[in-house]
Amino acid sequence: MSRDGRLGVGIIGAGRVGPVLGAALGGAGHALVGVTKGSDPERVEAILPGVPVLDATEVARRSELVIVAVPHDQLEGLVSGLAEVGAWQPGQLVLHTDPAWGAGILSAAVAKGVIPLAVHPAIEFTGTSMDLRALSSAYAAVTAPAPVLPIAQALAVELGCEPVVVEESARPAYGEAIATARVFSRSIVHQAAALLAEAGVPYPGSFLSALAHTTLDQALAEAGSGPASGEPPATIQG
Repeated sequence: MSRDGRLGVGIIGAGRVGPVLGAALGGAGHALVGVTKGSDPERVEAILPGVPVLDATEVARRSELVIVAVPHDQLEGLVSGLAEVGAWQPGQLVLHTDPAWGAGILSAAVAKGVIPLAVHPAIEFTGTSMDLRALSSAYAAVTAPAPVLPIAQALAVELGCEPVVVEESARPAYGEAIATARVFSRSIVHQAAALLAEAGVPYPGSFLSALAHTTLDQALAEAGSGPASGEPPATIQG
């Protein structure tokens, strides 16, 4: 990474994740060169004001760092499609955000000379500027080939996160853990809220708020927050 001129950052995927990460890197001093079109252009414009809206091919061709934040089942096809049209550039950084994939999913781009990085900030994104505060207290799973792992770690830090290395072979288990935490937490709260509503309790979401937060905090403490030093483990292996 160049520390003087910074990087030209492009974002493929204008859902809840990509624009927020672009805003975070923009706040760290990088230049935002483009973002692909999304379903909510007003929200994207609010968090990335003035950033040009380009198609994915142009974003890839113009950027030194490309953030690919697309749904899980679209990632491999998108990367391969951009390789087929010659959009990837030798020496370019390509960073995807999917929790379940490591750097290997970017192999079609690597064949064109790019540097593959997998960085997943472990927060539930809203797609708004509120996420920037959440990033500042979050961990990020980073996976990359050993020679370029420091680049992935540095980018995680610039996003505001504490990087934790997850080995390529451990990414499926990591992705399953993230999915489990997300899906079951949401499902249990919705189920409890429905039962409270049936019992006639008004505003069941608000009623559960303190209980849910304190229970979750206790469960996290019981699960362990890291070694005795208070630092997270440096590497998660498969």
